[in-house]
Amino acid sequence: MSEMNPNARLQIFSDGVFAIAITLLILEIQVPPLEMMQSEGDVWRAIGHLWPSFLALLLSFIIIFISWYGHHALMDATEGTSSKFQFANGFFLLTVVIIPFPTAFMAEYLNSPFAQPAIVFYCLATLLHNIGWQILLQSVVKPKGQSEYSPLVSLVKKTIKGHQYGIFINMGIAILSWWFPYIALASSILFWSYWLYHALLSKQAL
Repeated sequence: MSEMNPNARLQIFSDGVFAIAITLLILEIQVPPLEMMQSEGDVWRAIGHLWPSFLALLLSFIIIFISWYGHHALMDATEGTSSKFQFANGFFLLTVVIIPFPTAFMAEYLNSPFAQPAIVFYCLATLLHNIGWQILLQSVVKPKGQSEYSPLVSLVKKTIKGHQYGIFINMGIAILSWWFPYIALASSILFWSYWLYHALLSKQAL
């Protein structure tokens, strides 16, 4: 049996991390306790009170899905690998597995007088994720076995510049969240909705 390609092993491992992170998002949403319900109206009101959890779930799912989609395209196009690329991929995956915690944090505190720290923390987590993407893309420019003049390297070099703007936008959102948390959250939703739209239109989402 031939040995599996290192990129294939790395992609399988990465897909597993993405799957765990997405699964953790929904596990954080708890079913309203049956013993607390006195009528069907109580059940519907309890479900309605979970809107922050579902909002946070939707936003984080979009972020992780876009990242998985782009990561899959990147791995499929990459010809070789290197220690630098593998460590960059590891850091990027760390920024993915962190996401469920700020998601749960924001869901719990969003509809409370203490929403500001939770939204700030969430915005910082998404900023860290952007930085992880940038580091991963930088590691692709000259990986082992990758031609400096390959179409992928040319595409990545163009993509890096666009992601740099994304980092600055997310940094601005994180700063804004300190004083205007709900405006920052709305801005974050618009930002990631744009990237989802961009991924849907793009033939190569990196």
